[in-house]
This record gives sequence, structure tokens and C-alpha cells, in this order.
Amino acid sequence: MEHILQWIPAEAVKILLVLFLSFLVGLEREERTKPGENYSFGGVRTYPLIGLIGYSMALLAHGEVLPIAVGFAVVGAFLWLSYQHKLSVSGMAGATTEASALLTFLVGGLVYAGDFWIATTITVASMFLLELKVRLEGLSKKIPAEEILTFTKFLLLTAVILPVLPNQAFGPFQINPFKIWLVVVAVSAISYGSYVLLTVRDASLLLSGLLGGLYSSTITTVALAKMSKEENRDHMFTGAIVLASGVMYLRILLLVAIFNRQLAAALVAPFLALSALALIAGWLWSRRSDETSASSFDLRPKNPLELGSALLFAGLFLGISVITRLAAEHMGSGGVLGLASIMGVSDVDPFILGMTQTTGPHISLTTAAAAIVIAVTSNNIIKGIYAYIFGSHKTGRMALGLLVALAIIGLSPLLWLYRVG
Repeated sequence: MEHILQWIPAEAVKILLVLFLSFLVGLEREERTKPGENYSFGGVRTYPLIGLIGYSMALLAHGEVLPIAVGFAVVGAFLWLSYQHKLSVSGMAGATTEASALLTFLVGGLVYAGDFWIATTITVASMFLLELKVRLEGLSKKIPAEEILTFTKFLLLTAVILPVLPNQAFGPFQINPFKIWLVVVAVSAISYGSYVLLTVRDASLLLSGLLGGLYSSTITTVALAKMSKEENRDHMFTGAIVLASGVMYLRILLLVAIFNRQLAAALVAPFLALSALALIAGWLWSRRSDETSASSFDLRPKNPLELGSALLFAGLFLGISVITRLAAEHMGSGGVLGLASIMGVSDVDPFILGMTQTTGPHISLTTAAAAIVIAVTSNNIIKGIYAYIFGSHKTGRMALGLLVALAIIGLSPLLWLYRVG
């Protein structure tokens, strides 16, 4: 093949590539032409000609941008006339065909510049967009407008705010704005993934518990407990609550691994074991018979990407990080572990992620891992209390018993951690 290419001029290879790529787009447009249509723009001949015009303009201009831009404008003017004629004939028309023709002109210029990969990728991407018209339009109808706004908020958190924050420590507590917001982004991303899955489909009760554990096991526990009063499915609701706590161990392990791999390595074995135990126990408990059978269930959590929620989490993370550092400096490891037992009353994410940032001279790796274990244990107990308060009598008793049992077993890693440490 290389021997054959040596005998073919380089410009001939480029011309053949332009013809091939533009012919593919023209073929796709030709197939889209409806039978009996009064007017349609171009196909397997017009698009290769436009590609060759783009290539020739770039060749004559020797790669200069201004002449190519003038040629692009001239071709665009002809396409505008075609579009105006199409509107006058049909009354309404899209501009997809004209846009693909302009793109074909640019492909010719890219091939001349030697950007073969970019030209090919753009052509393939445009063909996918053209061929998937029906599916993409159907998807746009299925996605509510508020979900598009939600995703825009996610881009605001990640692509707009995060890059402009300074990545350096300030003040006596070594506060790093970039790392603080990076923690917010990581938590929001995992919660948003669970939120999307819960929103786009009707989930069963058990699946709601699993996805809710990725979102927030505490919020999920309270929501499921309240709903248990409305239906007589106590074993199913209790099993879903325990499943949420089982997924919580995986969620915490993932978040810790993102920011501190050494700390995650210390927790991976016990947390995987505890997660497996909770998931199996929750599933088996849900299999016990109830008076009514399980049906489809919809647990729609609050949008996790509200800017106010993100700022609140950032403030909590910052405040808890400062308190943890002060506790470590003035009260030692005992103060950190005592603080961990208190933090389980609410959302444990700010405290746990604070542990990933403060390991070092003041807090050892063993102390940080033990503090996370205690915080999770405390959180399991408080979730059991929440279930008892907000749930039906039977669901509350069963969930409290199972979560307290999980909390007691969840303290066992402390023996292993301090033996290793």
C-alpha cells in the first residue's frame, strides 16, 4: 500500500478523500428526499462539488483565512437563496440541508490543510446527527424543560465556576477554594446521576432504595419511612431502607477514593463487606411476605444541583473542616473521633470529605479512617431513629432494629484499623 501511494500525488489523495467524504453526506441527503417533494437541495453530485469548491479555495488561497472566509460567505449566499426558494415553495422548512452543505465546504478546506482525522470525524459526526433525526427529536420531546435547566446548572458548577477558582491555600486553616468546590462538584455529580435515573423512569421500590442510597441514604430513609404509612408493605419498605444504607457505603468509598486513595485503601475491604452485608440483608428482608404485593414506585428527590444547595454544602464542608482541624489541634484524635459521632446526626458527606483533606500532621490516616467509620455508624443509628419516628409502627421498629444491628457490626473495622495502624 505504501509503495502504491508513492506513485500517487499527495493532492490526488486529498481530492479523493474530499470526494469520498462529501459523497457520503450527499448520499445521506439524497436518501432523505421525499417522493413527490416540490423542491430539494442537492445530493450525491451537489455535495461533492461543494467539497471540491472548499478544497480549491483553500488551495488557491494557500491556506490564508480571509480568502477562504470570502468563499464560505459566497457559498452561504447561494445556500440562502436556495433556502428562501424552499420556503416560498413549501411554506416551512428546516435548515439542516444548508448547514450540512456549509460543513461540506469546510471539510474540503480541512483536507487541504492535512487535517484528515478532523475532516473525517466531522463528516461522521454530521452523518450521525442527520441519520438520528427522528430519535433526537423524540428525545427532545421526552426531556422536560426543567431537566435541561438542571443539566445547565451542572455545567455551571463544573465548567464555569470550578476553573476560575484559585487552586491555592489561604489563611491559617489552609483553605483552598478550588478543592472545596471540587468536593461540591464530586458530590453533586454522584447525586445528579442518581437523580436522573430516578427521574427518567418509574422505579420499583427496591430500585428507589438503591438509587436513593447514591443520592442520600438519610433523605431516602425519611422519604420511604413516611410513605410506609400509606401502604401495607412493611417488609418491602424496610428492605429498601437497608438497601439505601448498603449503597451508602459504596458511595462514601467512591467519594473518598476520588480525593484520598490511601484513606480509601484503608476502608475498601471493610466497607465493601459492610455494603454486601446490608445489600443482601435488605434484599432478603424485602422478600418476606407482605399483605400487598410490590408495585411500581416513584421516589423523586429534590434537584441536587440547586445553586443554593451547592453553596450550603460548600459552607458546611468549610465549617466542618475548620472545626475538625481545631479539634485535632486542641483535643487530639479523641476529639476528632468524638466529633465524628456527632456528625452522623445529619449529612455525613461534609465531615467525611473533610477527613480526606485533613490527613497529615494533625490527623493520622488511622484516625481519619476510624472517624469515618464512627460517623457512618452514627448515621445508621440516626437513620433508624428517623425511620421509627416517621414510618409506620411496624416499618419503624424493623428498620430501627436492622440499622442499629448494621451500626454495631459497622464498628468492627475499628479493631482491624487499630491493629494494622
